[in-house]
Amino acid sequence: MRNAPSYDVVCFHAQQCAEKYLKALLVQRQIVFRPIHDLEVLLGLAIPASPDLETIRDRFLLLNDYAVDIRYPGESATKEEAQAAVKAMRVVCALIRPKLGSL
Repeated sequence: MRNAPSYDVVCFHAQQCAEKYLKALLVQRQIVFRPIHDLEVLLGLAIPASPDLETIRDRFLLLNDYAVDIRYPGESATKEEAQAAVKAMRVVCALIRPKLGSL
């Protein structure tokens, strides 16, 4: 993959990682959510229990489109977009992970 990296896959997995962390927080806080990949909706559910998540809303919004859209023909991520997605995912994980404690 080094000769022909798939930036789409990088973006998708960055989104998925952030989504799983956010859903883990919702589960831990016993906040019910429906099966959905929309980070904005999930964030809206989480903010009342963890208001500091609002400070990184822009990271969630950046990642949101990579859940579905990037996996279909016609959409393609650039190296810069993949780098931004990974950076956003790391910020999300760094904020949420300590809230989860040891699971």
